[in-house]
Amino acid sequence: MRRSGRAPVSVIIPCYRCEGTLERALESVALQTWLPAEVIIVSDGNPAEAVALLEDAVRRVVQSSSLNIRFVILSENRGPGAARNRGWEQASEEYVAFLDADDMWHPEKVERQVGWMTTHPSVAFTAHAYVPCLKGGTFLPRSFSEPKALSPYSLLWRNFIATPTVVLRRCLSFRFPEKRYAEDYALWLRIALSGFTPYYFKEGLAFGLKPPWGWAGLSANLWKMELGELDTYMLLAREKMIPWAAFPILAAWSLAKFSRRYLLSWVQRKWRSGSCFY
Repeated sequence: MRRSGRAPVSVIIPCYRCEGTLERALESVALQTWLPAEVIIVSDGNPAEAVALLEDAVRRVVQSSSLNIRFVILSENRGPGAARNRGWEQASEEYVAFLDADDMWHPEKVERQVGWMTTHPSVAFTAHAYVPCLKGGTFLPRSFSEPKALSPYSLLWRNFIATPTVVLRRCLSFRFPEKRYAEDYALWLRIALSGFTPYYFKEGLAFGLKPPWGWAGLSANLWKMELGELDTYMLLAREKMIPWAAFPILAAWSLAKFSRRYLLSWVQRKWRSGSCFY
């Protein structure tokens, strides 16, 4: 059902050297059946020539759509968490949604997810499934179901919430830790363990244009991602959100998952090529 007016959501897109993908991400927002009230692009320390290309991309999208786009420029690169926080500070709507510049949204994402949240005002945190490597065009679920409440402890064992799937109430006091790896995971856990139950749609309403990890042979980044996850568990223990006794168990499980990811990324680099978007 097509709704009147604009969805009460601010879409926040951090961007560093994303001039090749930003326009495609914005086009997926422009195709929403319920347009968001505003889109905030945060240029995270891009050089002047990249900023000019980003502004050109924004100009083309604005000319061909009715999106309300604002551009925030950071003078230095501080990482996606800090960039999202700056966009969050600038947001004016009831909800904030996050989209990465190399991801895209299903055309009904805002209508389904934000629409459901407006009819369930006690819910402050929703997410949905993510299709990490899109092939063959837009992924269109045939039907939609009600989201299910998640136990916060299920998130401790696996971070299955991708950032481009999340919508939060803007008034939440939490923010992304300003670190470069697993900053999103730390935020989801802080919110969930503080009593804000996440609700999860099983449908894939966001999708990526590359494999989820091991992209371009960046095996060193896999280890940095792992260190970021371990740091998140330590952060939660220091804040007494989890008992210290749980830390070695979670760390051992995390390292086992890392070993599997490393092996899979090695196979992926050996047998697959480049982007998975056709």
